[in-house]
Amino acid sequence: MIGEIYGDALAGAAVEIEYVNGDVVPLEAAQWFTPIPGDEAILRHCTGPTLDIGSGPGRLTVALTRRGVPALGIDITPHAVHLTRLAGGFALIRDVFAEIPGTGRWSTILLADGNIGIGGHPRALLRRVKQLARPGALVIVELAPPTTPSRVDQVRLRHATSTGPWFPWATVSATDIPRLATDTGFALTHCHPHNSRWLAHLR
Repeated sequence: MIGEIYGDALAGAAVEIEYVNGDVVPLEAAQWFTPIPGDEAILRHCTGPTLDIGSGPGRLTVALTRRGVPALGIDITPHAVHLTRLAGGFALIRDVFAEIPGTGRWSTILLADGNIGIGGHPRALLRRVKQLARPGALVIVELAPPTTPSRVDQVRLRHATSTGPWFPWATVSATDIPRLATDTGFALTHCHPHNSRWLAHLR
């Protein structure tokens, strides 16, 4: 159901994110179709086989493919994967915790657009990423600004005709990435803003 409603958002439906405390914000899915300021700060570091986790409609996956960089997007939403393939990228309908092609051999892994929040457990996600990456790989993580506290929210997606189930989503502040990296066996080599987007490099 989560993937279906997100797919509706990618198809143009007005979808909202509802928080368990009653707050509601629009899911602005249209932003993920075209380049976003700061994307180049991600793309230029992808020089080998790259796995784009939570790739959505494939903005980054397709950009890398066009540059000749081998890239695979994974997403749980069939329509997102369809859009990526339609644009010329390679993508699979896959949960990051499921079997992933090339496990242990990816040289770059992307957790862009806040996808460090997937599953609501950043440590578990980074430990999984470590399994997917080759030794010495670069993991690029997009974070919330230092002024934003880290937290885990219970949220659900909804639109006029459907409401999805509650699921956890994490927000990770740039302030907390050094400890998170250490706890999951990574070395933090970079954490700076690029066009107002905070990006961390883990190895």
